[in-house]
Amino acid sequence: MHRIGVLTSGGDAPGMNASIRAVARTALYHDLEVVGIRRGYEGLLEGDFVPLTRSSVGGIILHGGTILRTARCEAFMRPGGINAAVSKLKENDIDALVVIGGDGSFRGAKELADRGVKVVGIPGTIDNDMAGTDCTIGFDTACNTALECISKLRDTASSHDRMFIVEVMGRHAGFLALETGVACGAEFILVPELPVDLKAISDKIHYAKQRGKTHSLIVLSEGVMHAAELAEKLKGRCDYDPRIVVLGHLQRGGAPSCFDTVLASRLGSAAIDALIGGRSGVMVGRVKGEVVESPIEIAWTEKRTLDHDMLRLVDMLSI
Repeated sequence: MHRIGVLTSGGDAPGMNASIRAVARTALYHDLEVVGIRRGYEGLLEGDFVPLTRSSVGGIILHGGTILRTARCEAFMRPGGINAAVSKLKENDIDALVVIGGDGSFRGAKELADRGVKVVGIPGTIDNDMAGTDCTIGFDTACNTALECISKLRDTASSHDRMFIVEVMGRHAGFLALETGVACGAEFILVPELPVDLKAISDKIHYAKQRGKTHSLIVLSEGVMHAAELAEKLKGRCDYDPRIVVLGHLQRGGAPSCFDTVLASRLGSAAIDALIGGRSGVMVGRVKGEVVESPIEIAWTEKRTLDHDMLRLVDMLSI
């Protein structure tokens, strides 16, 4: 093994650049060449490669987004797409590949591994919904970004005696909503793992008003329903005219937090260690503070969602 490729795929996440830097510098430390693949699997199929050096990855550690850019590529998963990617890697003498992304990106990585490509995955997604790691790259930063926005909204809510519904990302798992909702003291946290009880919400709001509470804040995972839909359903059920804020892609941007920067660096270095050690078809993650390796398919076969204790926290901390 003398040349390693690295790509970022799917949605961007703060910390991806730190991971690219760690992959490149660890590989170069071991006298390996490093090739950056722009625009994920799409760039792989098109041969959009760029050499990475110590200087070219210098200064990127605290930059948001990904210097390699990212894209979703349907052509890659079509018949012939995987084989074309394998051929492109061979043509460019790329002996192994590091894939940074979510479970969709890992599915592509597994297809390559099944065809003999040496592959290691690094979990990068703000949703934190991948098994094999306690925390994915970007999640901590996204929580802090959302928390900052929600804290500002709470000031307005209390000043104007209003209810705000804040929609955060999280299609299948409520980690973002729970973490930010608990941290900002939201009255309600709605997550995909629990059914929505509109009557219970309105009853609690009435009870809170009787206690003298003049405003309310709901943090909503996008996987439950859209904020506008919830606002419409609550009209007439409570004494507020709900205002909605959808944070959307704002949560993906910005410089990574210290936690995400260190996590991304540790996992990037561990990915190269795994390849040098002859392992392939695995992902690296952080479990109970230690870097571990797991079969890459665990990312989607054992999907992470909120556990029982975390769900109890949602209920106990509501009004």
